[in-house]
Amino acid sequence: MTPLSAVLVLVVAQRLAELALASRNGRALKSIGGVETGAGHYPLLVLLHAAWLVAIAASVPWGTRPSWALLALWPVSLAARLWIMHSLGPFWTTRIITVPGLPLVRRGPYRWLRHPNYLIVALEIAVLPLAFGAWRVALVFSLLNAALLAWRIRIEDAALAPRRRLGQS
Repeated sequence: MTPLSAVLVLVVAQRLAELALASRNGRALKSIGGVETGAGHYPLLVLLHAAWLVAIAASVPWGTRPSWALLALWPVSLAARLWIMHSLGPFWTTRIITVPGLPLVRRGPYRWLRHPNYLIVALEIAVLPLAFGAWRVALVFSLLNAALLAWRIRIEDAALAPRRRLGQS
């Protein structure tokens, strides 16, 4: 197995595990009155992430040796993502689902940042292709991701605004 194929397998496995957890958490949130907002852009996010992985696989020769220094940022980003997921607990999902009347989570990285997960995703979208010399993939998908996240953050902030006034959870 080449470093590229190993990274792609690990990232796909990570994303699939996250989707399973997000789906379970989303169902649980909806069962207690959670409301999904912005579902229209969600397929575009899924498409972006899938296309990003395909673009890396299609544009990087399989035998390419990575920049190990850049590649070392991936486990760091994974640790940060796990901290984010742990901090949100049952509220972590890949969709925008909010339960009216509940205060926002303000622990972990949410003490300092409103959207730490999006920062980690932006880092991954840029760094993984750069680790294999695919700067065009990093540039194009970083720009597309920035555009989608700008849209998503507006939707998410509007959905969470009533809960921002409710104190800490």
